[in-house]
Amino acid sequence: MKRSFINQQMRDATATFARHGYVPPPWATWSPAQWDADAARRHFCAEHQMGWIITDFGSGDFFRQGLILLVARNGVAGRAGQRVYAEKAIVMREGQEAPYHYHRAKTEDMLVRGGGSLGIDLVNVDAAGKPIEAPVEILVDGARSTIAARQTVVLTPGESLTLPPLQAHRFYGLPGTGTSLVGEISEVNDDLTDNYFLEPFGPMMIEADEPALYLLWRDLAAG
Repeated sequence: MKRSFINQQMRDATATFARHGYVPPPWATWSPAQWDADAARRHFCAEHQMGWIITDFGSGDFFRQGLILLVARNGVAGRAGQRVYAEKAIVMREGQEAPYHYHRAKTEDMLVRGGGSLGIDLVNVDAAGKPIEAPVEILVDGARSTIAARQTVVLTPGESLTLPPLQAHRFYGLPGTGTSLVGEISEVNDDLTDNYFLEPFGPMMIEADEPALYLLWRDLAAG
C-alpha cells in the first residue's frame, strides 16, 4: 500500500470524525516532527498499541476488504495499575468489510456512532478456533435473542452489539446506507496476542512514495 494512499485515508477519516462530532485525541493528527519532540508520549502510545491502523488484510483491495481504525485509549494486558478498557473509532465504507476474527480474552461492544448502518455476521468457535455452525445468542442494547450462525445483525446509528470471547465476527458497511462511523469499547485490547482470524493473512507492505501525514501505530512502535 502506498503511503500517499494511507495519507488520503487519514484525511477522509478525520473528515468523517468531524462530520459526526467525534473529536479524537490531539496526538491523532500530530506530524512526525511533533512525535519526535515528545519521546515519552510516543513510547506510551507505542507500548499501549494506541494510534492509527490502516490495513487491507492482505487482500490488495482496500475498498472491498479493509479498515481504518484509531485506537484512542488502551491499557496493557496483564499489567497492574493500567486501564482495564480500550476505545476505538472505526471508519467503514459501504461494502467494505473486516474479515472473520475472534478474541479469547476480551469482551467488546461494537456501536454505530453515526452515518450508515453496520452489518455484522457471527459464528461461535470452539477452544481450537473451529467454527461451530449452531445458533448464536446475541445481545443488542440489552435485548437478547438467538440467530442462525453467520446470520447478519444490522446495527443502525445509536445501536450496539456485545461480542463475548470466542464469538467470531465479520463486519461491513451496509451498502446503500453511506459511510459508517463505528465505535468499539472493550476490555484491554492486545492485537499481538488476542486477535485470531479464521483465514490468516500476510503482512502489509508500505511503499514510501511520499512522507507520512500522520504516523501509524506501526510507525510509532518502529521508532
